[in-house]
Amino acid sequence: MAKRMTIMLLIVGLLFGAIFAFQAFKAYKIKEFFASNTAPPVTVTAMKAEFNTWQPQINAVGSLRAERGVDVASEIDGIVRSLHFKSGEEVKAGQVLVQLNADADIALLHSLQAAAELARTTYERDKAQYAARAISQATLDAAAADLKSKSAQVAGQKALVDKKIIVAPFAGRLGISTVNPGQYLNPGDKIVTLQSLDPIFVDFYLPQQQLSSVALDQAVVVASDSYPGQTFTGKISAISPLVDPNTRNVQIEATVANPKHLLLPGMFASLDVEAGTAQRYLTLPQTAVTFNPYGESLYIVEPGGKGADGKSMLIARQSFVTVGATRGDQIAVLQGIKEGDLIVTSGQLKLRNGSPVIINNTVPPSNEPAPKPVDE
Repeated sequence: MAKRMTIMLLIVGLLFGAIFAFQAFKAYKIKEFFASNTAPPVTVTAMKAEFNTWQPQINAVGSLRAERGVDVASEIDGIVRSLHFKSGEEVKAGQVLVQLNADADIALLHSLQAAAELARTTYERDKAQYAARAISQATLDAAAADLKSKSAQVAGQKALVDKKIIVAPFAGRLGISTVNPGQYLNPGDKIVTLQSLDPIFVDFYLPQQQLSSVALDQAVVVASDSYPGQTFTGKISAISPLVDPNTRNVQIEATVANPKHLLLPGMFASLDVEAGTAQRYLTLPQTAVTFNPYGESLYIVEPGGKGADGKSMLIARQSFVTVGATRGDQIAVLQGIKEGDLIVTSGQLKLRNGSPVIINNTVPPSNEPAPKPVDE
């Protein structure tokens, strides 16, 4: 009986031993399986961190204004006798634009000139007679006064005749004519607009907080959507001494060279005002940086040893950084990386610290300091 019990206990012990041995072998195989089957690599884009020169700029929008611009008008009334210009042409200062009918005014001028000549003759004769004591001082004074009065009338009439000839007050480009020969003009009626286009002014406003960043002769770059991709350079020529109490903005005027007359008064324009000295920053696309409540981070690509297939692999190491200003698609990184580091620029959403990666830069993210909209 005791022998049978011993055999049964031995069998049970062997059974339990086999079970424990199987479980240990299974756990070892599972561990070996996971060790040899790591996560597949993540495809990302990457670029090396490099220094770029950043020129601090203030962005603004403004309106173009002619250096000199007027609506040419008649100072007096009259009938248009002839036009001496074509719409849209360039004219010089003093060039005749319109001749009003002045026949009656010229005839009156001739009459007044004759009267003035007679008054002069009378005065000269009276002056000779006064020297001979033939007339009194009062008679000579009356002749002198009459001469001055007649001469003043001639000058006034001559000025009236001259106003019948309307000239360009300065050189510039004419607009479209609004009058025709034979038309009656009242004083102040617009004839044509005249604009001096080179140089041209740009008026814009900046908040008072940025007033210390601008000064006379500071460079500006002007762009207009009328000429995509083209810029025009100029300088700040005036800063208003008055800050608008309602908006707390100050008006600033910039003068821009416009030799080809591409920019026209009234156009909308965007401006970049160079403020301060240029700086050098490690520059990356903004897509490379992940913004979190606990700080900004990015991934640095580093060698990761050999993979399961024996080939060299790359891994992504997370690094917290301090970022600075942005411009266009770019961001400045102040701390956390060094020049030459290979940085993941897109595809980092699936990354963890130490994740294997494959770099594919077929479609890199935008990295333009001044991106422009593209019509497709």
